[in-house]
Amino acid sequence: MTHTTLPRLRSAAALVAAAALLLTACTDKASPSKTQQQASASPKAPALPVELAISGPADGAANVPTAVDLAYTATNAADVTVKLTDAGGAEVAGALRADGKAWQPAAQLKYGTKYTATVTATSTDGKPTTATTAFTTMAKPSKLGKVTSIINDKQVVGVGMPVIITFGVDVAPAQRAAVQQRIQVISDPPQEGAFNWFTGKELHFRPKEYWQTGTKLQVNARTGGTNLDGKWWGERDVSFTATVGPKFVMEVDNATKQMTVTQDGQLLRTIPVSLGRPKNPSASGNFIVMIKNEWEWFDSSTYGVPADSAAGYRTKVYWPQRLTWDGEYIHSAPWSEGDQGKRNVSHGCTNISAAHAEWLWKQTRIGDPVIIKGTEEQVKWGNGWTDWSTSWDQYVKGSAVPYVAPSASASASASASPSPSAG
Repeated sequence: MTHTTLPRLRSAAALVAAAALLLTACTDKASPSKTQQQASASPKAPALPVELAISGPADGAANVPTAVDLAYTATNAADVTVKLTDAGGAEVAGALRADGKAWQPAAQLKYGTKYTATVTATSTDGKPTTATTAFTTMAKPSKLGKVTSIINDKQVVGVGMPVIITFGVDVAPAQRAAVQQRIQVISDPPQEGAFNWFTGKELHFRPKEYWQTGTKLQVNARTGGTNLDGKWWGERDVSFTATVGPKFVMEVDNATKQMTVTQDGQLLRTIPVSLGRPKNPSASGNFIVMIKNEWEWFDSSTYGVPADSAAGYRTKVYWPQRLTWDGEYIHSAPWSEGDQGKRNVSHGCTNISAAHAEWLWKQTRIGDPVIIKGTEEQVKWGNGWTDWSTSWDQYVKGSAVPYVAPSASASASASASPSPSAG
């Protein structure tokens, strides 16, 4: 059986070889050209060597702030990873800062603790290069400044609401950029936004346009252990989420003495108003509702006019919604209902009827826009949350880090970087 099979196999092989020769002779287009043969034979260009260096904290450094930024440079690297561990070997979570210039732990490090950071840069051909640095954080300082947020966790806010982080002490101008770079605001869907230092104690972040209805906000202020002024240090980190409610807008026109109330562009109600009389005019500008109470005592002595004087007053006012720090509100004013829609008789507030005031109060949220126009004066910057009473170009000048507009492909809004739209 073997003897008869072998010749038959050889015959088949010969036929295949002949067919292959014939196919090659008849199909020149299928043959690789000389240039192609040379290209396929040429060796692949070698990967460029990776250059990696950690610029801080220095190896062996002590008294390092617990709000640390791990800075490094990696040239010719296809990928870079950072691993930070404490003395017990526990790994610390973190991520690249939004501007791509440093790595930050996700939360404040422990005081008086040794940490080791390992940075690994991988070349384009897969070869790793590593660098390490070990450092010890500072002891807990005696002077810790409070850090708080105006927005509460899981709060629903109006479309005009800025993110506001407040500090217990003035953040020194030289420290503001470093503090700002440790605060991240992420919006979903992504929206362009920027920081503005209202004062040394108050840092705001607002979008370029009103927040979109339904926007989810996540704020991570990694401020625990930050150097605020050389003597005081941030007491803690602050993190929270929030949701933006419907676009509820109140527009007051002094010419008509009317307030139009809209929600998502639909008119809900027109309300007669009485604004500030000529001696005490209401301010024009773009405001937002800052504070709401069911009632408050309004006392003229708070701005220098004794309550028991001829021009003074002390009155319990219902459904007040505060617009400015110097005392302009929207509130119930049953005593001026005969004037509302006709003439201005208030001390600067927006007077509306008791029924309208209660209805309006029950609709609004902190951060809802109030636009007042046509009065004798303009609101002064900082008299309330006046984030919307200036142009965008002017607003971004209040950032301690030069503002850079996000690229069209940005996938998130992040305040930690010069550009508030990084992933």
